[in-house]
Amino acid sequence: MCGIVGLYLKNPALEAQLGSLFEPMLEAMTDRGPDSAGFAIYGDEVAEGWVKLTLQATSDGYDFAALVTALQQKLDAELDWFQNASALVLKIRAAEAEVRAVLAELAPELRIMSAGRSIEILKGMGLPQEIASRFGLAGMQGSHIIGHTRMATESAVTLEGSHPFSTGADLCLVHNGSLSNHSRLRQSLRREGIAFETENDTEVAAGYLTWRLREGDSLKQALDRSLEDLDGFFTFAIGTRNGFAVIRDPIACKPAILAETDDYVAMASEYQALSSLPGIERAKVWEPAPATLYVWERELA
Repeated sequence: MCGIVGLYLKNPALEAQLGSLFEPMLEAMTDRGPDSAGFAIYGDEVAEGWVKLTLQATSDGYDFAALVTALQQKLDAELDWFQNASALVLKIRAAEAEVRAVLAELAPELRIMSAGRSIEILKGMGLPQEIASRFGLAGMQGSHIIGHTRMATESAVTLEGSHPFSTGADLCLVHNGSLSNHSRLRQSLRREGIAFETENDTEVAAGYLTWRLREGDSLKQALDRSLEDLDGFFTFAIGTRNGFAVIRDPIACKPAILAETDDYVAMASEYQALSSLPGIERAKVWEPAPATLYVWERELA
């Protein structure tokens, strides 16, 4: 049993409040996932030709400043960075593959949580309130965010097993449920060049979407295909650079609720996570139908 939450702002005037609006939503899912928590936030976008990566260490004492100095010497590239607790958000004017190769040489012990132009993934072990406080969630700004609280029923409580997962540029997925064919699918996707860092079935689902998008599918086409190719039961919340999507499997046994106003679209495993949002009493609230894609996207500059 895990909890998933998402918030997509239709009103740009609210973007400065994204973190403060989302924090109580994430904490409301504590009973569904007290072991670890995380979120993927979209905002603070870098220009074309740049890439933004989120790297995470296992403790707060990692010397990120020394790493950045060594990285700049290796690549001789314009960059900016800041440290957030055990994470480094790195913005660099270079190709992602080149940056990844140098990071693998300089700091193989670090995990690359996300890469793209907008996304930042921050996660860790502990109660959702602790994770929110650790990374300063309440003060964050952006256009949309998805989060997850985990109850580790089938594996150890580790940073690697925490959600969200990303396997493609600005793509993120959180998952409530279980996939029965993830081992076989992982092998197939590896042959297609998709890399995995954990044994978590949610990472396989993220990798599957990355592969389908790389093959030319739209997000809708990729998720429609997932209903045929992913065996099991699931509710997915998906973040991309320009939008937010929700889909449930054809049986839809895992709970989900959606709410929409003129200002936002919100999603959660339980209604209580939506109750703190402004104007929720006037929102259109409904349970997403089985095997039906709900997607909200904006035009990118």
